[in-house]
This record gives sequence, structure tokens and C-alpha cells, in this order.
Amino acid sequence: MADPLRGQVMRLYKTLLYLGREYPQGAAYFRERLKSAFMKNKDVTDPENIQKLVARGDFVIKELEALYFLRKYRAMKKRYYEPEK
Repeated sequence: MADPLRGQVMRLYKTLLYLGREYPQGAAYFRERLKSAFMKNKDVTDPENIQKLVARGDFVIKELEALYFLRKYRAMKKRYYEPEK
């Protein structure tokens, strides 16, 4: 793996690991799944394939952020608005 791609992969792993702390099923569960996903693709050497996998990881980051924002929004809504009847 080339150095710039290695840096992208490491950044992706660290970001996902950081976001996984608040995962609904627990940080340990998320860490296990994250490690297995990265280990499954550890032998990929084609730069195009690596770029596709990094793009998919960036998509997962956006989905996790959306999940967390939605959870916070629901908590705020529950706290400050009356339930609809």
C-alpha cells in the first residue's frame, strides 16, 4: 500500500473508532466489527480498490453521524415538546 493511501486508511480507522464510542450496541461490539471489516480487506493492494473501500468508509462515517444527530434530535424533542395525541 502506498504511503498516501496508508494515511487515508489509518485516518478512516481512527475516525470510525472514535465514532464507535457512542454506538447504540456498545463500543466493544463496534470495535469488533470494525476490526473484522478492516482485517477482511487487509490483503487488498490495488490502489483503485483501496480508494473504493475508503469511499465506502467515508459513507459509513456520514451514516453514523446522521444516526447520532437523529438520536440527539429525538432526545431534545422528547424533552421540550409535548407528545402528540
